[in-house]
Amino acid sequence: MSSLEIRVEPSSMGFDAVRLKRIQTHFDRYVADRRLPGWLATVSRGDELVWTGKGGHRDRELDLAVTDDTMWRIYSMTKPLTSIAAMMLYEEGRFDLNDDVGQWIEDLREPRVYVSGPPTSPVTVPALEPVRVHHLLSHMSGLTYGFQHTHPVDAIYRSKGYDFAYASDATLVQAVHDWCTSPLLFQPGSSWNYSVSTDVLGRLVELWSGQDLDVFFRERILDPLGMDDTDWWCPEDKQDRLAMLYVPFERDSLRYEDFAKAATRPRQFFDGGGGLVSTAHDYERFMSMLLRGGELNGVRLISRRTLQLMTENHLPNDADLEETAIDSFSAVDHAGVGFGLGFSVVIDRRKNKSLASEGTFAWGGAASTAFWVDPVEDLTVGFYTQLLPSGTYPIRRDLQQLVYQALVD
Repeated sequence: MSSLEIRVEPSSMGFDAVRLKRIQTHFDRYVADRRLPGWLATVSRGDELVWTGKGGHRDRELDLAVTDDTMWRIYSMTKPLTSIAAMMLYEEGRFDLNDDVGQWIEDLREPRVYVSGPPTSPVTVPALEPVRVHHLLSHMSGLTYGFQHTHPVDAIYRSKGYDFAYASDATLVQAVHDWCTSPLLFQPGSSWNYSVSTDVLGRLVELWSGQDLDVFFRERILDPLGMDDTDWWCPEDKQDRLAMLYVPFERDSLRYEDFAKAATRPRQFFDGGGGLVSTAHDYERFMSMLLRGGELNGVRLISRRTLQLMTENHLPNDADLEETAIDSFSAVDHAGVGFGLGFSVVIDRRKNKSLASEGTFAWGGAASTAFWVDPVEDLTVGFYTQLLPSGTYPIRRDLQQLVYQALVD
């Protein structure tokens, strides 16, 4: 069931109902001037959904409105689930966070680091230390994405068939081989770069658990949390609920139908970095589990203490992304934001110029979806739309200030 039922008055949960309406007004303007085709947002405090709003179309050209049960490509909002999956296995003693990934991924036993030269003939040196498991979780491995177009190693990925989409005939095993036989961007642990690290982590989940990633997700995370509409593709009987994908063009948003179709086909590549389709209801349950310290309705996925470790800053010298990231894509602002084991985390809200509490952890997806969890304010927020690429408009910053200004208690 994907309904979003509100059972409380906002005032009973410390929100001003009139101020919350500003969210609706603001994002309806995005729809009216065609920057977004449609949107849906949820705001919860504690165990209660306090406010939800929506507007526009899941498919503008077919005149299909956004509904509570609309299905969205959440892309990189898959990463936190994969990180939780890995840490569930950490709690079973399957690995140590300092372990050399080369124990399981042969192509990373003797990694090499790019220093100069063109993509066709790069000059490399041996890595000074191993790629460790915590480097994958924190995006400090030296891996990258082909779509970034900022470094010769990105071009090497693209030459192997990995741009925004993955090589059409690749399996996860093949993709991991292709990435890990490419040079690293930097010495492991020395910098931060958004990357396929979480996809490699997904392969480790398979090796540690002895299950395919889709099976592990279904049995250990999705079914226990009641995330019935979350999967690696949208089945035919639900495709009428699947939102169309759009791209910006001259302050308009245009249909991206060819790329959108990928979410309707069964897959052989279960990419833990960005493969899931979900609903606001389902992701609300995942966020609630995080807010409650790893447990929801009597089902515990992970311990409170492990989740605390995951949502602390793991960047060197407690620096933020502004100091640590190379010229890299990010789903959040860099200033005042660190990175944990699978999540960004606000470490200095003054530097971030943000109303979010320090300790707020978050991430977003390539089609402009986003979420955050604020343990200080007992708050979770989700936002869903389908505009590629993320960061076209300051949607997340807009939503953040509009949510927090409505808090009165």
